[in-house]
Amino acid sequence: MSAERDSAVGEQGSDGGRKTAKAAKAAAAGAPDAAREAASASGTRAAPARKAAAGKKAAPGKKAASAPAKKAASAPAKKAAPSKKAPAKKAPAAKKAAPLKKAPAPRKQLVAPKKATASVPAAPAKTVAAHPRGESRTALVRRARRINRELAEVYPYAHPELDFDNPFQLVVATVLSAQTTDLRVNQTTPALFAKYPTPEDLAAANPEEVEEILRPTGFFRAKTKSVIGLSKALVEQFGGEVPGRLEDLVKLPGVGRKTAFVVLGNAFGRPGITVDTHFQRLVRRWKWTDETDPDKIEAAVGALFPKSDWTDLSHHVIWHGRRICHARKPACGACPIAPLCPAYGEGETDPEKATKLLKYEKAGQPGQRLKPPQAYLDAGGRAAPPLGAG
Repeated sequence: MSAERDSAVGEQGSDGGRKTAKAAKAAAAGAPDAAREAASASGTRAAPARKAAAGKKAAPGKKAASAPAKKAASAPAKKAAPSKKAPAKKAPAAKKAAPLKKAPAPRKQLVAPKKATASVPAAPAKTVAAHPRGESRTALVRRARRINRELAEVYPYAHPELDFDNPFQLVVATVLSAQTTDLRVNQTTPALFAKYPTPEDLAAANPEEVEEILRPTGFFRAKTKSVIGLSKALVEQFGGEVPGRLEDLVKLPGVGRKTAFVVLGNAFGRPGITVDTHFQRLVRRWKWTDETDPDKIEAAVGALFPKSDWTDLSHHVIWHGRRICHARKPACGACPIAPLCPAYGEGETDPEKATKLLKYEKAGQPGQRLKPPQAYLDAGGRAAPPLGAG
């Protein structure tokens, strides 16, 4: 269609001048009708030519307009595409940046627990030792042995707090110490051993006379029966000598494993654990064991330490129980092993108030022995007064 119009326009454009001249001549020659027809014909032909020309001009205009429009449309589209891609490329960067911005938040969360755990040791050792229920066997052994080492530094002069000169006096004094203090026993035994120095003497003693001497210790009738009975057993079964074996000692009247280990450890130098009331209380507070039976406590605690440590361990624990870690009101604020103790806080935690709860040499008071070792006296300890000394 466009090709045909182009050719028609070209023909009209080339001959248009001739046809117009002829029409003018015809009009001058008096042929108005022909001139009018020629003029109308040329007008009608010129109209399509103009329209075609206009169409041609319009067509390029439209094409020109549409081309830029398409280019403009495609150009923004292409520009928009990069703009969309640019955010898409920036988005990952933003995502990467987001974790970097959020990273400080987790770091703060990690720092908070560290500060919390650092502040815990000032409070009870319930969290320092990581509660003992979750404590491994290795951690328990290490903590128990560290407590013993700390106590050894606090009580380097620890010793049995019963006065004795030989195994016979020690076994009798240990039997008498049941349900009373070592101090009371030490104040009582000098009169007893002065009158009955050997097993043979005590075996032949008048029970009423012995009862009168032992009255201050409490349960004096039962204790009289025990000491006279064990004296007879020593004479009859062991020739008046105290045996140095556990299985023999426990056969004596009034002698159990606790008494036997006191005698073996302190009179014969053979390791043993003395599970008295103080020992039972403290090892449960320290979560060394949850057992309540003395024999089971002995086995559980003995498994935590070398056998060579058993005797001194007993002294350290018992001394600490008598001086600081009391049954009713422990002096937690004055305790040297507070950071290692899961029961910290059961007693007085204020240092000044706790200091007032200390006993014996820790409070500047006399100890329990009338004849203590020289090492105890050198460490600042004082001998106990004799019975009736006020």
